[in-house]
Amino acid sequence: MPENEPWEYTLYIPNDLRAVTVARRTLRLILTMHGLIRLTDTAELLAAELVSNAVRHTKGPAALRVRWSAGVLRIGAWDADPEPPEPPGEVGVLGEEGRGLALVRACADLWGWQPLARHGNRGKYVWCELAAA
Repeated sequence: MPENEPWEYTLYIPNDLRAVTVARRTLRLILTMHGLIRLTDTAELLAAELVSNAVRHTKGPAALRVRWSAGVLRIGAWDADPEPPEPPGEVGVLGEEGRGLALVRACADLWGWQPLARHGNRGKYVWCELAAA
């Protein structure tokens, strides 16, 4: 598949911290197979933070969604909690807790969130984008 063709993958994950590693490794494989290895390190960090937040701060299932279109990689995590994510703090100021979205904000070209309903379940979708250039 040519690099400029759009594609999308969704990985449904249980509420289990091991899902973070599964999501990272799956993302690495997807990007490698699509010839986007140059984005892998940053994309893995971003996906790990988004999935970790989805698993740690909610009680239900979650999903990792990865989309490539027009030279932009979008990574997102859906979870069953409709409440907005906590606003990101500053990366250098935070301790172990609360740094996830600060890292996303610092490393991504763009990020955001939106309320989302999926298969009759309410929740939210937190996403970020990396441009290939």
